[in-house]
Amino acid sequence: MSVPPQKIKLVRIAHVYYKYPDLEKAKEFLVDFGFTEEKRVANAAGEDEKIYFRGYGKEPWILCAVKAETAGFGGAGFVVESEADLHLAAATLPKVSGVYELEDAPGGGKCVTFYDPVDGWPMHLVHGIKSVDMLDIRLPYIRVNYPMEKTRPPGEFQRFTKGPAPVHKLGHCGIRTTNLAKADEFYRSRFNFLASDFVHDEKNTDILAFYRLDRGNEAVDHHSFFLAAAPSSKVHHSSFETHDFDIQVLGHEWLREKGHKNCWGVGRHVLGSQIFDYWFDPSGFIFEHYVDGDLLTADEPPQRSQAGPGTMHVWGPEVPSSFLE
Repeated sequence: MSVPPQKIKLVRIAHVYYKYPDLEKAKEFLVDFGFTEEKRVANAAGEDEKIYFRGYGKEPWILCAVKAETAGFGGAGFVVESEADLHLAAATLPKVSGVYELEDAPGGGKCVTFYDPVDGWPMHLVHGIKSVDMLDIRLPYIRVNYPMEKTRPPGEFQRFTKGPAPVHKLGHCGIRTTNLAKADEFYRSRFNFLASDFVHDEKNTDILAFYRLDRGNEAVDHHSFFLAAAPSSKVHHSSFETHDFDIQVLGHEWLREKGHKNCWGVGRHVLGSQIFDYWFDPSGFIFEHYVDGDLLTADEPPQRSQAGPGTMHVWGPEVPSSFLE
């Protein structure tokens, strides 16, 4: 009888890498989306080869834009509990690097990179990154007046300033996989991922899986990772939390006025409950602003539902074909 592999313990999703032929054009979108430029890294010729961006939270960076001839997804980074988890990963995962230093990244730290055994996209495990102070930005904490409950006193007004929706953190990323069953078995057997929701087709075959992290009694996001069955593999989207619904819609209007292309939103998801707003970056990658997502502990059992008209959202525009590609 085979012994199950020891699981690598993940703490949170931390950052993503995207590759761009035009870093400055990518930066325009990313700043309009609500990121803050943190650090530039130049090559020997003095040309920018990386730009690190942060949110207003405590992560020193949450997105790295990398100069490349061809646009591409460079993988997501998850924080692990200990350096021992890095060494376990380096010894047991497929197509894996050794432990190496994140030499030019804000906050430093160590990393192991491996490649998905189904479709070959990279994933990074990190430890020892130094957290930073939150950015001191003005964010409204509004009190809402309901018909039978007026929480805002007379003379206290709601006034907002137009601008980008400041990104707080990376919430999740999702990948289209060519073999969902095989990928599901790998990620749930090697890491402390728990399935929050499965979505199946009319033949009862799972086509979508949302995973959260098993942190015991700690409340965590409904999902930090998801897999969707598809004929070919690619990143579907990366999702970033912003402050509240007003800020989210102000950000929507800012992106629209700046001429960026909306993918889908604003609307309310069913699974996870987030209010969503999806946008295309200049290379066609999808970025999401979200607010008000569900929280779960490890005690919540996985749910299953059938794909249908009401699976994706409860209000908002109809799902565009470009979102399903």
